[in-house]
Amino acid sequence: MTELGAGETPGQIPTNMRLLLLLEHVARAGVPVTPASVNDALGLPKPTIHRLFATAEAEGFLQRDIDGRSYSPGRRMRILAINTLSAERVRTVRVAILKSLAEKVGETCNIAIPEREGMYYLDRVETHWPLRIQLPIGTEVPFHCTASGKMYLSTLRPDYLERFLKNYTLTPMTDQTVTDSAELTALLDKARAEGFATDNEEFMDGMIAIAVPILDDRGRMLSTLSIHAPTQRRNLDDMLGHLDNLKMAAAELGVIVGR
Repeated sequence: MTELGAGETPGQIPTNMRLLLLLEHVARAGVPVTPASVNDALGLPKPTIHRLFATAEAEGFLQRDIDGRSYSPGRRMRILAINTLSAERVRTVRVAILKSLAEKVGETCNIAIPEREGMYYLDRVETHWPLRIQLPIGTEVPFHCTASGKMYLSTLRPDYLERFLKNYTLTPMTDQTVTDSAELTALLDKARAEGFATDNEEFMDGMIAIAVPILDDRGRMLSTLSIHAPTQRRNLDDMLGHLDNLKMAAAELGVIVGR
């Protein structure tokens, strides 16, 4: 129970909790928010809420959206989320689930989270095969041509996705990369309907992958779980045979990090 400070009365939010509750509301919203919409829940004086937003923006915990009025998590807040997900006790169980999946599938398994420029590899367990794809933890890969990136894009609101594709360069990484926004949109619609996305040598020649979302208790995507393999050893149809194992592991991971 938080103690009240001098001059505070029951029912008021203690001063030392205000910024924390503001950041919590921004994170929970999942979309850019305005100070007024957050203050509908907090009920603080208007100058106070604007001062809190200004402080959080100046310190890098929030960043102003393109409309100049809304705010979304800034770099420091995103790093805080990554570090929280990487807390040792959580990570111990997370890696155990990844190892179990890797043993069933026989290929490398990854957890990735969306960053500003692409998908960031948060965790991975390597295959035992000497022939493997080297994409270590901390690697950032494009949205448009990876299984994890396409899975993430498929969860965006249609208006957000439309604006994203209008301004994002669909750089060809291989001959298989989809560089037409209409064609990519159709693939994302398919991924949304089926609950998984694929990469058929679109990011890297000789590599295939499938990805599923890891969801929180409100059905929002927290991160992605994917498996990838070289085409010398596996084909995409073969990998899709492990889709049930992938989805079960994602459900377990959702319980750990999303509840």
